[in-house]
Amino acid sequence: MRPGTDRDRDAAGRPKNARPRDGLGRPLNRGAEGEPVMPDDLRLTPAEAVQLAQRLIDEGRPFHAHEVFESVWKSSPGAQRDLWQGLAQIAVGLTHARRGNGRGAVTLLRRGAIAVGRYDAIAVGRGELPAALDLERVQAAATGLADVIAARGLDAVTADDLRLQLGAPATG
Repeated sequence: MRPGTDRDRDAAGRPKNARPRDGLGRPLNRGAEGEPVMPDDLRLTPAEAVQLAQRLIDEGRPFHAHEVFESVWKSSPGAQRDLWQGLAQIAVGLTHARRGNGRGAVTLLRRGAIAVGRYDAIAVGRGELPAALDLERVQAAATGLADVIAARGLDAVTADDLRLQLGAPATG
């Protein structure tokens, strides 16, 4: 750690993911038991990232899904970065909702939905994105959830509502 800071940083001064976190991504005291954090050097294919992020969202751990999306965002070609950043923002919106911050949830869900909606859906057909990622579904779900929270508050939202689906629901 650098003197005068309470955050671990790498040699370039970028923050590291060293502290344990609770299930909603809030930092815990050093040495405390917490959720596993995503490694700073996490490298996944887009398909692996979507699968892992969906599992984390389904488990009620959207902050950790955000970290997965962030790792892909930072390693993606320029044309895809906004999409992965948008997915990360949606995951942070879900995190805010789980933490009880309706205003933050609405803001991030809408911001992420706009970014996802701007992405060229034809790219999925060209194989640039995993087929399991349904951009229209994600955009509609994030926007709809933001609208419900904005109109009726977090009390109108269930835990199932916060398990946003990134693709078609699994069958069988």
